[in-house]
Amino acid sequence: MEHVDVAVIGGGQSGLAAAHSLLREGLRPVILEASGQAAGSWPHYYDSLTLFSPARYSPLPGLAFGGDLDRYPHRDEVVAYLLRYAEHLDADIRTGHRVTSVRQAKEGFELDLAGGQKLGAGAVVTATGGFGRPNRPALPGLETFTGTLLHTAQYRTPVPFAGRRVVVVGAGNSAVQIAVELARAARVSLASRAPVRLFPQQPLGRDLHFWLTVTGLDSAPLGRFQRRLSTMAVIDDGHYRAALAAGRPDRRPMFTRVDGPVVTWADGAAEEVDAIILATGYRPDLGYLAPLPGALDRAGRPRHRDGTSLAHPRLAHVGLEWQRSLSSASLRGAGRDAARAARRIARQLRAR
Repeated sequence: MEHVDVAVIGGGQSGLAAAHSLLREGLRPVILEASGQAAGSWPHYYDSLTLFSPARYSPLPGLAFGGDLDRYPHRDEVVAYLLRYAEHLDADIRTGHRVTSVRQAKEGFELDLAGGQKLGAGAVVTATGGFGRPNRPALPGLETFTGTLLHTAQYRTPVPFAGRRVVVVGAGNSAVQIAVELARAARVSLASRAPVRLFPQQPLGRDLHFWLTVTGLDSAPLGRFQRRLSTMAVIDDGHYRAALAAGRPDRRPMFTRVDGPVVTWADGAAEEVDAIILATGYRPDLGYLAPLPGALDRAGRPRHRDGTSLAHPRLAHVGLEWQRSLSSASLRGAGRDAARAARRIARQLRAR
């Protein structure tokens, strides 16, 4: 059985950043990517998605985005950037290699791959699965809905919804962005338990990420107060505020029930709708770690502190939401968390 220094599970932004940091520590990582290219989930996001941070604040370590650094790169630009980054990275990237389980072994870990292969590794970095499972809340009667029911993971473009009655559930960035986009072609309501919280994209004339960087808040360990402030805040250049004020889409309290095609609103009004889109976030999907005792909690979330497993010192995570800071799950934060994980793994392997 082949044995490697470090197996990095996932070849998206977090896996590429992890490999870069591990190489700087003198280790030889192997990236195991299930898909056919090292671009992570980006190719599967909706067509109009753009970064909320400008290009100057968004690169992975060692390679700038290039071009106008004040632009907000769209989805396809990010995909092209990640593929370019993978080409420049002197790492062993193996696409089409899906990890199905990770187990303890005498010399670290043993990984099972979907094709029946096995791989030994002195350490493991998980860089995929943090957002692997779409969250579908148990809304009353939703299972009876007879129209089109999608999670944002399945949404691509407003074209199929033209002229239809659509409800988007959620109050975060994706919910507002998709609802406003859809409202140009359909009759759309944004349904949420709490009001939409808008935050200016350029306070005092500078991009929000300039202020987060100069104050250190973007990379600071995430305290409870900071996390509460950042949760569900929608970054807005004024476009979303104007659209909501004009009722395109209109924002309503969460509906109370669904009966077949009929949605009943909090004020008692009922109407037929054609589609419901759930912009309700994701949950971790790291079932491949289940064979490792103590690696996951009962809900399937990784047990860790700042990305290092509480049960296995040579198991690290990169790219988890709220892993350590406000930016942990983003392009701009992946490099910082990856560097910390690589240093700790290098110390563990040298000690061995």
